[in-house]
This record gives sequence, C-alpha cells and structure tokens, in this order.
Amino acid sequence: MAWKKVNEEMSAILEEALAPYDCEKRKMFGCPAYFINNNMFAGVHQDTILLRLSEQDRAEIQALYDEVVPFEPFEGRPMREYVGLPEPLVSDSGLFAPWVKRSYEWAATLPPKEKKKKKPKKA
Repeated sequence: MAWKKVNEEMSAILEEALAPYDCEKRKMFGCPAYFINNNMFAGVHQDTILLRLSEQDRAEIQALYDEVVPFEPFEGRPMREYVGLPEPLVSDSGLFAPWVKRSYEWAATLPPKEKKKKKPKKA
C-alpha cells in the first residue's frame, strides 16, 4: 500500500499547537514527529494527527469521540499508547489543545530514552 504525503494543513495545526511546549521536532519516515526526552508523543502521518496518551486518557478521549481510534501506521499494526484524531477535533483548538497538553505531560513522565547511535555508512 502506497503512503500519501503528509497533510500540510494537519502538520501546521500540530506545529502551532506545540509551539508553547519545550519539545524537539524531527522527521520519522518523512513525517513530522515531536519528542520530549527522546520519547515521541505527537506527530502527523498522512492525514492523521497522532497523540501518545496514558491509558486513562485514551479511554476518555475514545469515549468522548467515536472517531478517535488506535493509531495504526500499517493496518493491523497499532502503535501502543497512540491514538489517531479526527479532523473536527483537530480543527477546533479549544478541543484539541487540552489533549495536546495531556500528551506532552504524559510523555514528560516517561523515562528518557537514550538516542540510538547512527550506524556507520557502508563503503
């Protein structure tokens, strides 16, 4: 299955929502992803904004919004702790901002990950 390019509008929405937070933006598989202590907590994949949330927050957001689903970059391969958000939730900053904050705060509680060493380039 071919991947679609990242939705630039979704990317801009997430970047704006994360502007107040001390986090690092990187690319993962050509998609914008945001990290704190080397733990990814938010990103954009194709047309979907994904957030990493605690178990309690995932249950709450899925109870509030039927369209929120476990995030699966590949069908049948969900990413643990991540949800994909529907466009109506993302486009309303009053609804979206509190979930971004929860995601950031959850990731901040996780133990820092060591950066992986880059593999030497083959000659």
